[in-house]
Amino acid sequence: MAESKGTFDFAIDRGGTFTDVFARLPDGRERVLKLLSYDPQNYQDAPTEGIRRVLEEETGRSFPRDQPLDTSLIGWIRMGTTLATNALLERQGERTALLVTRGFRDLLHIGTQARPNLFDLEVCMPEVLYEEVIEVDERVVLRQDGCQLPRMEPKRLVTGSTGEVLEVWQELDLQHLERELRGVLARGISSLAVLLLHSYIWPTHEKAVGLLARRLGFTQVSLSSEVMPMIRMVPRGHTVCADAYLTPKIRHYLTGFTSAFKGGLKNVDVLFMQSDGGLTPMEQFCGSRAVLSGPAGGVVGYAVTSYNSTYNKPVIGFDMGGTSTDVSRYAGQYEHVFEARTAGVTLQAPQLDINTVAAGGGSRLFFRSGMFIVGPESAGAHPGPVCYRKGGPLTVTDANLALGRLLPDFFPHIFGPGENEPLSVEETMRHFQQLTHDINHFLSSNQPPCDANRTTQSYGDMLKGAKSEMSVEEVAMGFIRVANEAMCRPIRALTQAKGHDTSLHVLACFGGAGGQHACAIARTLGMNTVLIHKYSGVLSAYGLALADVVEERQQPCSLHYRENSYSELDRHIQELSQCCQEVLLKRGFNRSQISMEVFLHMRYEGTDCALMVSGSSCPAHTHSCQSGDYYTAFTKRYLKEFGFTIPDRPVMVDDIRVRGSGTFGIRSMTVGKTGHEAPRPAKVTRCYFDEGYLDTSVYLWEDLTCGYGIEGPAIIIQKNSTILVEPGCRAELTVGGDVCISVGGDSPTVLGTELNAVRLSIFSHRFMSIAEQMGRVLQRTSISTNIKERLDFSCAVFGPDGGLVSNAPHIPVHLGAMQETVQYQLKALGNSLKEGDVILSNHPCAGGSHLPDLSVITPVFHPGVSGPVFFVASRGHHADIGGITPGSMPPHSTSLQQEGAVFTSFKLVTEGVFQEQAVTDALMAPAQYPGCSGTRNLHDNLSDLRAQVAANQRGSQLVGELIDSYGLTVVQAYMGYIQSNAELAVRDMLKDFAHHRQQQTGSLEVEAEDHMDDGTPIKLRVQINEQEGSAVFDFSGTGFEVWGNCNAPRAITLSALIYCLRCMVGQDIPLNQGCLAPIKVIIPPGSILQPSQNAAVVGGNVLTSQRVVDVIFKAFEVCAASQGCMNNVSFGSEKSGYYETVAGGAGAGPGWNGRSGVHSHMTNTRITDPEILEKRYPVILEQFSLRPGSGGRGCYHGGDGIIRKLLFRKKVVLSVLTERRSMRPYGLHGGENGSPGLNLLHRADGRVLNLGAKTTINLEPGDMFSLHTPGGGGYGREEERKEDTQTSSSRLRLNKAFSERGSVFEFRRAQECV
Repeated sequence: MAESKGTFDFAIDRGGTFTDVFARLPDGRERVLKLLSYDPQNYQDAPTEGIRRVLEEETGRSFPRDQPLDTSLIGWIRMGTTLATNALLERQGERTALLVTRGFRDLLHIGTQARPNLFDLEVCMPEVLYEEVIEVDERVVLRQDGCQLPRMEPKRLVTGSTGEVLEVWQELDLQHLERELRGVLARGISSLAVLLLHSYIWPTHEKAVGLLARRLGFTQVSLSSEVMPMIRMVPRGHTVCADAYLTPKIRHYLTGFTSAFKGGLKNVDVLFMQSDGGLTPMEQFCGSRAVLSGPAGGVVGYAVTSYNSTYNKPVIGFDMGGTSTDVSRYAGQYEHVFEARTAGVTLQAPQLDINTVAAGGGSRLFFRSGMFIVGPESAGAHPGPVCYRKGGPLTVTDANLALGRLLPDFFPHIFGPGENEPLSVEETMRHFQQLTHDINHFLSSNQPPCDANRTTQSYGDMLKGAKSEMSVEEVAMGFIRVANEAMCRPIRALTQAKGHDTSLHVLACFGGAGGQHACAIARTLGMNTVLIHKYSGVLSAYGLALADVVEERQQPCSLHYRENSYSELDRHIQELSQCCQEVLLKRGFNRSQISMEVFLHMRYEGTDCALMVSGSSCPAHTHSCQSGDYYTAFTKRYLKEFGFTIPDRPVMVDDIRVRGSGTFGIRSMTVGKTGHEAPRPAKVTRCYFDEGYLDTSVYLWEDLTCGYGIEGPAIIIQKNSTILVEPGCRAELTVGGDVCISVGGDSPTVLGTELNAVRLSIFSHRFMSIAEQMGRVLQRTSISTNIKERLDFSCAVFGPDGGLVSNAPHIPVHLGAMQETVQYQLKALGNSLKEGDVILSNHPCAGGSHLPDLSVITPVFHPGVSGPVFFVASRGHHADIGGITPGSMPPHSTSLQQEGAVFTSFKLVTEGVFQEQAVTDALMAPAQYPGCSGTRNLHDNLSDLRAQVAANQRGSQLVGELIDSYGLTVVQAYMGYIQSNAELAVRDMLKDFAHHRQQQTGSLEVEAEDHMDDGTPIKLRVQINEQEGSAVFDFSGTGFEVWGNCNAPRAITLSALIYCLRCMVGQDIPLNQGCLAPIKVIIPPGSILQPSQNAAVVGGNVLTSQRVVDVIFKAFEVCAASQGCMNNVSFGSEKSGYYETVAGGAGAGPGWNGRSGVHSHMTNTRITDPEILEKRYPVILEQFSLRPGSGGRGCYHGGDGIIRKLLFRKKVVLSVLTERRSMRPYGLHGGENGSPGLNLLHRADGRVLNLGAKTTINLEPGDMFSLHTPGGGGYGREEERKEDTQTSSSRLRLNKAFSERGSVFEFRRAQECV
């Protein structure tokens, strides 16, 4: 396939607001065009209209809109579209039914069982894409060596595509299924998604269903085994549903698009961009691979035009649009992810790793509780920013306009109700003047609360030292700085997560709004070069013209990567490569235009951290596969990303993937203009910078000439974008016609200790970024599944008094606990702490939560200061630290020693030396107690402790760099301001609650009581001071310490309290010690909430913490009780073990129904996928579905719990640690209580036993454990329920609230889901 000549060629990006057109004309010239994607008064379809306009203007012929376009002049058309993404966001896809293996009808509703927002009590989640579910009677299971099930032989044995043997326990009943499918068709549903267990390796049953459904008349049948044959049923299920839901919509659009051309474009090569950055023929363009079709073109565009293989300098793509900013990376290869969430739907398909953050030109500006906040809410295209003259809110675009960085004279007159007016500077300035007035009023009038007992400086006290007045320009500039910092964080995370230095990258900027921020972003990140392509305003369209046609094949595998497997791997690779090559040859490419890249999806055995590895960088040799040395490639990349390898661990291959590319070889022929004199500015304007207003030259891009630099400050006007060259930067036109900006270093920042509200927001980002980067180092360098893959850890920064400054991410049960740990060490060790010391602690009396959570604390010192100036700490859950049971979480422990190794103030590192022998002895010490063992996994313990030390070292380094930049007194001052900002938000919430409470009841006291299953009361009385915004939380009357392990250390209660306060505040605030500053907590010693030093506490961490939350919310009447339990289930033998927590029903509240099948409050654990569970453990998952009717009824219903049935194939020991088996989750304001949970054991001999809430029991093969989790309580009386009570907010919020995506977002989500 060659580049077409003598014809018009079109590359078109159809976005949500604008459609961009790049056209190559028959004489080699190039044209770009931008038009509205939706303008029904003038045209039906924007891409068609773009083609029509170019043809008409360039040929001089008339092409009437009401007649099909002549295609004889068109060579090819390449398109990218946001059609699929918009259909997902708006839930405007095809009516779809899901067909799934019986027992799993609610699997996709439950998903991972984790909630998306920790502090959203409504648990707002997008609805599933299907409308109906058909459960089909069929079942296949993987054959396991040593299976001891006492049941009849399977109906037949079959071999899967990986060579694994499966047992067919139940054949597909097509006759019964036909009746069900006919019923679905009769109800008007003609799109079907098929998801059967283990179909990724044995698709026979799915194919039979597909044949039947197509014969019956279903117009779209998507089989999970064809859409994405990868293990893990949940993401594969979401993907196949998206395919069935979106593909008919795409097909419908394509039908309309082709009908606008003569002959339906039969003789025109029409290609569409897929999410992986490759083009595919129009007829093969499908829903599951279309969601990043638009943004993918931009990645290809900057990758091809900005990356220079000679210099080998990696590039960061920075695409700033109206609603959001897309960030990605290219270093010679496209970076793909194979599972990502878009519009709330997890898709398991190759996708470019494009990270989307909520900071675009349309991001809204807020001033809340003394902080400048940008986004995530957006003004959208309608009404748009204030300056659009349609009644919109202040946005980033308005801030740039107010600073003189956008020039209305160079914008078309398309604004206002009649779309015929210019941008309105007057409206923008009027709104900024009002906001500035509000900010100045806050700064001047927010006085310190009258608290005679208060010893620390209040927020009001701090404001006294702040500058009394801010100007409009300072306010606008402040919002720009905050927006820039918000965009820098994902760039740091994207690079540093994989071991790359951010400063060594080039920033490739495109999109309409990016040019105004590029210099500031690059300078903040230490980058010295910004590239802006001549087609930066339409780079996504231009990228489509440069992209390759891609054909991919993938199949699952289950082989070790070793010499006796090479021939088998080579055979599969050859077969897949041959398929790809044949397809590309049929599409007109010759062999010289075709390239193949082979990937193996590899992981160390016993881990889940798989990498998709290409062998192209490591040539084959006699002891490798023929297509490359994948072992070397894998270990090199593993070392780069994670900092270590595991030489003695076998490597598994999970999937084989071949990516065939057909290259056109198209490149731009346009070159930059040459001249003999420097370009002259079109005008000189005044722009506001840190130095104040400066004269700023304005240049038109078309007037620029090669070889002449433009010193900043300057503005370069392009047809579709505005570029700001900041002071200290220099812009130059390249030979290719692009703009290259050399970014000067940041001038030293002189900042006083007085409060600056803008700097407060930026320091908040910086402190959080330190904690996030610590987490990245810990994840990279750890070795255990718990920390490396489940991400069960937290990292935090603390002040010199041990008070929490920033904590990321927010695992609820860790929120307040680490602060107690650090402060305990300060009291215990005091002046004995020296530079190079690192402390290890987990004891409940020292702020520990439960023993497996090991906290590693590093003091940060500064020259000239005798004591620590900061502390950094990391807390990670270790899978085993000894005790009476594997996993160190025994259900019947009665003393702390039975739960594992104990550390109070243990010096893990002394003056820089890791104390390996001493910590080893301590980890093995539990063996001295009767029935106990030392740690069962010493190697992982030591490796993870070293990783925690390394993470702290990174945090200490970053704190030091911050101090070097601003000075110790300034950094510590802003640490205090950030803590006080959180305090202010909590005080405001308490004042507001007290005001309403006083009006309603005349009392400022609330109280509540709830009980554990053994009858132990947890009692709370809260006295609120409305004037101060303070409160006393008094737990007097709470029951005594219990004989068992439901005792909760004081730190657990504080964590639960911070969690509840954050939920009640209802907005993002820094989570630090300031949250508790207005709170006095009284806990009676010797109670279940402050037990004695050697009390067992493992159940307190996972169970009692939930009851504390229930009691607090009950006192404040926030919502009904959620399931109130984590449903801890573990099983295993001497050789292996498994642990999970299981979701239940969420409580209803004022205006919302409780979510069913989700984790609530103090946990957010993801659950193991059914196919992974059955592959790796001696168990069969018989059922995993919702428990209908278990939620309490009311005006708003409580969420339903879950039924989960596990059939055991071998002898195991089962341990269950649960609550709410007798005490039901309460309803509120007349709502009914939720149903209690139930733990049943179905013996193989037919007996059914109630196991009670807590037990350990030996199971035989054929025994089945049936877990019924509690439902949530109802809210309000049912007779008050109206027809419209079934809120649709979960659908509405998907559009209104911004939806992030990408690997950085997925990492943060995963850390919040442990």
